[in-house]
Amino acid sequence: MEQIRYTQRICDDREKIDRFLTEKRVGALGMYDQEGKPYVLPVNYLYWNGKIYIHGMGSGKKNKILAMNPAVCFTVFEEFGTVTDAVPCKCDTSYLSVAVFGKAVLVQDLAEKTQALGQFLEKFTPHLFKNPLSVQLVDKYRSSMDNNAVAVYRIDPEVLTAKENPVNIGQMFRAQ
Repeated sequence: MEQIRYTQRICDDREKIDRFLTEKRVGALGMYDQEGKPYVLPVNYLYWNGKIYIHGMGSGKKNKILAMNPAVCFTVFEEFGTVTDAVPCKCDTSYLSVAVFGKAVLVQDLAEKTQALGQFLEKFTPHLFKNPLSVQLVDKYRSSMDNNAVAVYRIDPEVLTAKENPVNIGQMFRAQ
């Protein structure tokens, strides 16, 4: 794995990285199809127990690609604004980004799948449902769109890198 060359931008604050991944809602899932063509898809995700979880229909292009080649890069980022400078070429962007490299594994264990889907519900619809998801519901549920069970993938980070250009309030661009 190639190291980040712009070493001043490396973020190695694990607490900040974990909080960022926990709070954000959408990441970009990068994959390669069977012909070696890149395919990047924005997905809702969950960062739970140090792993990335994604879910969706049990059929489709993403599922076919991951079945053939589970190697992925998952990226989450946020832009905070433009950083100004007296020299136009030195204007910059304030941001935080995290890239996770690993393999997307289809979760087969029904208990783990149910727990992950329950965590998704709590993240995206906190306190909406009074009762937790049951293993029986997850096992029996089928989508009306493709009659397949929901697919849950887990990405165990093999390599995780983070870069940032922190906000400096005094240098942030403000439109007049």
